[in-house]
Amino acid sequence: MTLKATPLNNAHRAAGARMVDFGGWDMPVNYGSQIEEHHAVRTDVGMFDVAHMCVVDIKGDNVRAFLRGLLANNVDKLQVSGKALYSCMLNPEGGVIDDLIVYFINENWFRLVVNAGTAEKDVAWMQQQNTATNSGLTITQRRDGALADTMALIAVQGPNARAKVWQVIPEAQQPTADMKPFNVAFAQSPTFGEVMVARTGYTGEDGFEIGVSADKAEQLWQALTAAGVRPAGLGARDTLRLEAGMNLYGQDMDDSVNPLDAGLAWTIDLVSERDFIGKAALQAKGQNAQFVGLILREKGGVLRAHQKVIVADTDATGEITSGTFSPTMQQAIALARVPMGVNVGDTVHVEIRDKKLAASVVKLPFVRNGKILAV
Repeated sequence: MTLKATPLNNAHRAAGARMVDFGGWDMPVNYGSQIEEHHAVRTDVGMFDVAHMCVVDIKGDNVRAFLRGLLANNVDKLQVSGKALYSCMLNPEGGVIDDLIVYFINENWFRLVVNAGTAEKDVAWMQQQNTATNSGLTITQRRDGALADTMALIAVQGPNARAKVWQVIPEAQQPTADMKPFNVAFAQSPTFGEVMVARTGYTGEDGFEIGVSADKAEQLWQALTAAGVRPAGLGARDTLRLEAGMNLYGQDMDDSVNPLDAGLAWTIDLVSERDFIGKAALQAKGQNAQFVGLILREKGGVLRAHQKVIVADTDATGEITSGTFSPTMQQAIALARVPMGVNVGDTVHVEIRDKKLAASVVKLPFVRNGKILAV
């Protein structure tokens, strides 16, 4: 099978990146030291190629009404141009088709950013609902076409991220200087053309996710590198997002998982009278598990996905969905789905090979904005 490549593939190879197959994409896992890349984002600034993710533009007179029914979060929260919202898109059974960010550009144009591996099924689902509701919308994915029509995304993250982006794209400073998180603005750069700058990310640090025409992506990447922004790969991205308590689609939830059991209740609007796909199923099922953080308290292993979590004095068990050794905390940590009734501060045991090792239940996130929050 031929792997798909982002517009930055040549730049990664020239920089000596170790490339891996990531869901059919040829992507950098690190550029030498995953740990150093992780710490660069936590303490200074790093950047990630996220051009495998897919920008989807939805345009038309009925776009807001369409998204009211398509998404579990309520797009009516987006009343000011440039505001963004994190949401799940559910199937009729209440499972998560994908998690995504939706940006309100204007009443006739909303922009979504969906995950890499789900993009094709996402767009097909949107088109199916567009037809079913007779909404008459134009749904355009901006990833797999000609370079000039494709939008590439670069995430610049860390406490010094915004200053570095403004250094490289000075035109972006004025529209983004006072911009709050989960907002987006556009700038016109003589070097990079139209630039989308969103104050969003997947690391628990401040920063921007930048969208440019794919034929300008390598030029922007090299300019950021020259300004001192450290390239970081999938390895650091995963440890950073796990420390930040952020779900990974396909690992912490998927189309068989109730989002209420995946710690995503805050993204689901069950209060308003608005109906959406999957609402009735969620109301019928309710929440049946809790999504928590775990810190391993005994030596002898690392927390990994699919390890069993044993709750004391009960027959109930849970499961780790994501686990790693935290570079920031220097401890083994995990995200886990556990039975109702387990509380923060409780001790559980995790089956690691032939051992049952103690772990503490903690409130997420583990780390945010460079600070360790879970101890």
